Amino acid sequence: MNILWYYKFPIGIIGIAEDDNGITNIFFDNDNNCIDKSNFILMETTLINKTANQLYEYFNHKRKIFDVPLSIHGTEFQNKVWLSLVKIPYGETKSYQDIAKNIGNEKACRAVGNANNKNPICIIIPCHRVIGKNMSLTGYAGGIHIKKYLLDLEKNINNK
Repeated sequence: MNILWYYKFPIGIIGIAEDDNGITNIFFDNDNNCIDKSNFILMETTLINKTANQLYEYFNHKRKIFDVPLSIHGTEFQNKVWLSLVKIPYGETKSYQDIAKNIGNEKACRAVGNANNKNPICIIIPCHRVIGKNMSLTGYAGGIHIKKYLLDLEKNINNK
C-alpha cells in the first residue's frame, strides 16, 4: 500500500510517502513531476510521522543521521549513486566526479547528475551535498535556494 502525508518545514511543504517496506519518497510539494499522487492514500502513519519528526530535528540542529527504513526503487546505477550519497558526511560536499569515482565509473559524471535528479528521497539521501567540480551549486529539485539553505544549515551546526 502506498501512503502519503504532507508537513510544513522551514523550506516549505514536504510530502513523505511510504510503501509496505519503508519510506519511498520525500519531495517538495512544488515538484509535481516526482510521483503520481493519485497512486497514494492520503494518511499519516507512524513511520511517516517518525520520518517527519526526524526531519524537524534535522532542521532544528538536533539530528545529523536518519534511521528510518527506506524502500528505494531505481535502476542498478541509480541505486549505486544513491547509496554513495548516503555516505557523504553531514556538513560536507562532494562533486559529481567524486561520486562517479566512488561507484567505480569515473567517466559517469553526467549520469551521476541524472541519478541525483531522480533521487526520490531528498534530504535523507542527501543529493543536496553534491556540487559542481568548481564548487558551484548546481540543480536541485526544490530549487538552488533550498539547496543553499540545506548546505548552510549543515555548515552552521558544525560551527556551533
